Amino acid sequence: MLFNSTEFFIFFPVVVTLYFLTPPNRRWIILLLASYYFYMSWKAAYALILVLSTVIDYLCSRKMGLYSNEEKHLRKPILYISIASNLGILLLFKYYNFFNESARGLAEGLNVPYAMPAFELLLPMGISFYTFQTMSYSIDVYHGRIKPERHFGIFALFVTFFPQLVAGPIERAGNLLSQLKQSHKFDYERAAGGLRRMAWGFFKKIMIADNLALMVNQVYNNPGEFEGISFVIATIFFAFQIYCDFSGYSDIAIGAAQVMGIKLMENFRSPYFAKTISEFWSRWHISLSTWFRDYLYIPLGGNRVVKWRWYYNLFIVFMVSGLWHGANWTFLIWGALHGIYQIVGILTKEQRNRAVHMVGLTKYPLLYKWVQVLTVFVLVCFSWIFFRANHIADAFYIIRSSFTQVGNVSEIFTNPAHVLFLDQGLKVFAVSVISIVIMEVVHLIQRSGSVSQLILQRPVWVRWGVYYSAILAILLFGQFGNQEFIYFQF
Repeated sequence: MLFNSTEFFIFFPVVVTLYFLTPPNRRWIILLLASYYFYMSWKAAYALILVLSTVIDYLCSRKMGLYSNEEKHLRKPILYISIASNLGILLLFKYYNFFNESARGLAEGLNVPYAMPAFELLLPMGISFYTFQTMSYSIDVYHGRIKPERHFGIFALFVTFFPQLVAGPIERAGNLLSQLKQSHKFDYERAAGGLRRMAWGFFKKIMIADNLALMVNQVYNNPGEFEGISFVIATIFFAFQIYCDFSGYSDIAIGAAQVMGIKLMENFRSPYFAKTISEFWSRWHISLSTWFRDYLYIPLGGNRVVKWRWYYNLFIVFMVSGLWHGANWTFLIWGALHGIYQIVGILTKEQRNRAVHMVGLTKYPLLYKWVQVLTVFVLVCFSWIFFRANHIADAFYIIRSSFTQVGNVSEIFTNPAHVLFLDQGLKVFAVSVISIVIMEVVHLIQRSGSVSQLILQRPVWVRWGVYYSAILAILLFGQFGNQEFIYFQF
């Protein structure tokens, strides 16, 4: 079931109504049933894997809970069972064919017989998200950060809570489990705030991401038909498409949970205003970047090691992040690029600071800030080429054409319909650009205060005028083809 579907607009009010009409000690049943229904609406068989993962981690955590912190060594084999089970499921369904085909290609290149068969396995929706969520729970229990949950139903709800089940945020047990046990009274202001957050998410998804998708897909799915400036524009559009698509999902998930009194973690904080790549990753997909920090980067030693090992740790984390996103060499290259960005940034920090002082940029702090923002944005857009390209060959063709033929700017005036993808209609292009401008203006306003609070301070007729105008704009100019969220494939 997609958030941007008619089914969800019926499903969500029904669930919320039943939730608040049910006695507090039984509400977990409503949410658990709703979550499984939500998940099974794609494919019922997927739920079996979800149940398996839930049962394994529940039993392993309970077993680990039998040993004290002084007996931590006895917990370790149980933790390994939990992690191996989760990663085994993930490797089988998401990565088996990728590694199998890569090995087959290597064997053929070496003229070595290779008989391992391929399996046509459907990728379960959201498997990377709920696998990481349950793994973090088991690891936290092992380290004694949290106590194992005794109530199986509450734990199953923690794994399957429908707003964030298939595309995050990847929640921690320390934040979500306790909230699922609390009694939440209906609060009008809180619910209204949640609905406003959901509306903002729908605006980003339906008005921006899905309109941009029409143009981005036209270019990236047919790269041989375009060149130069078209690729540059399409890549910039994709940067905003993926941001609006994914952060839009997070906004809807956070808002939906807020209506029911549950607070999910923030997943995005205006990442394209970042002044460094490191800052970008502190603003982009925060629940995943902090997961890798806490459960991979720090255990590897973080930056508390010799320099070469520090660089190695950074690179490994970003390579694994790329692989997490998809079983394709394009994602590995994307992850490797961000690892290289981080390492080069550290190695050249002093030289860059000296250069900035030499040219006098520090005398103009606002200009210097926007130079930094633009530089990071360009580097991130370059990496998005690999993320979005269907094949490595396509990515290198797009890069080559972008650098060698980008000078043909005159084509915008001589053949605008082709260069600006106006085959999709001038409305799609105009709506996309205007909506991006509106979104960035909102982001700038939010840096000095809450836009939501600013609206609430206005008279009733102004507030509802804004609400109705936003809804009308989405209905008139949004794309309603039930376009899936990009991160569902991960």
